[in-house]
Amino acid sequence: MTNRAYNFNAGPAALPLEVLQQAQEQFVDYHGAGMSIMEMSHRSAAYEQVNNETQALLREMYGISDNYHVLFLQGGASTQFAMFPMNLLAPDRVGAYVMTGSWADKALKEGKLIGETAIAASSEADEYRRIPALSDIVIPERAAYVHITSNETIEGTQFQAFPDTKDVPLIADMSSDILSRPVDINKFGMIYAGAQKNLGPSGVTVVIIRKDLAESSPKTLPTMLRYDTHAKNNSLYNTPPSFSVFMVNLVLKWIQSKGGVEQVAELNRAKTNLIYNAIDQSGGFYKGFAHTDSRSMMNVTFRIHSEELEKQFVKESEQQGFVGLKGHRSVGGLRASTYNAVTHESCQALASFMADFQKRNG
Repeated sequence: MTNRAYNFNAGPAALPLEVLQQAQEQFVDYHGAGMSIMEMSHRSAAYEQVNNETQALLREMYGISDNYHVLFLQGGASTQFAMFPMNLLAPDRVGAYVMTGSWADKALKEGKLIGETAIAASSEADEYRRIPALSDIVIPERAAYVHITSNETIEGTQFQAFPDTKDVPLIADMSSDILSRPVDINKFGMIYAGAQKNLGPSGVTVVIIRKDLAESSPKTLPTMLRYDTHAKNNSLYNTPPSFSVFMVNLVLKWIQSKGGVEQVAELNRAKTNLIYNAIDQSGGFYKGFAHTDSRSMMNVTFRIHSEELEKQFVKESEQQGFVGLKGHRSVGGLRASTYNAVTHESCQALASFMADFQKRNG
């Protein structure tokens, strides 16, 4: 087999090699059916079993109670930015947003198209280098929900703990850190996540929504944009992204084989700390972008004092088999995305490369 790249892409991102090999084995002939899962009717018993099992695995892994629907939708988190306010933001209510970076800003912009919004807290004055203190979050009167982005992939910041919003539903975009650590689902009214960072390939969006919120969808909305449509039809109202759901199924089983979310969180901490240590022990050659107490365990963002050296770092890293280390165009710098499927070996290799690059250019 050809050598695998050290894949630090921000998304679509690394998938576990074992999962890819398993999918390869079943790609042409799914369990003796004489066809691929992609060729099957989504009304077939075989696909319905995959759909139901994937929901059950997610429920088991995250301790999701019967009080929540688990939905498999399409359109990515970007569609959810508009869909949840369409469903939950009544004309006399306010959508509250915690501003933590680029993705929180996109969610707010879509919310403004739907109804009245307010900023509950913001770290914009600090260039989004930190997550606002939970005590700084001010929930407005008439709030329909409080929206957070649990992990900002571009700035490399992450909520270390979640706010208690009392009776106001807490909604979280967890696209980039879902299943990377344990989460108390009962704190949330709704969680949504594009699969392409920690859960599987692009194409499916997971929505975990409290039943009372799903059932309050306005009947004036187009059918496909109502949560109750998908809840009533077990995510099979229209043709689902069947292969993506199948891949999520395999990834969930892979997480299970690693000891579940708690064990995966420990692995994530260990491997990401290799890179943070390389930054912190560089004597200032590398500088982390995020404040230490807001650092993401999924996206390590850092700079070198010279943009020329940053370009050289990217060029040399690519020559040595590293992929995806250039920072997002909106903030520049460097970024290593260390999602669940990124191996400890890859992070160790990057830390070694960073030390060598500093030695030659420091």
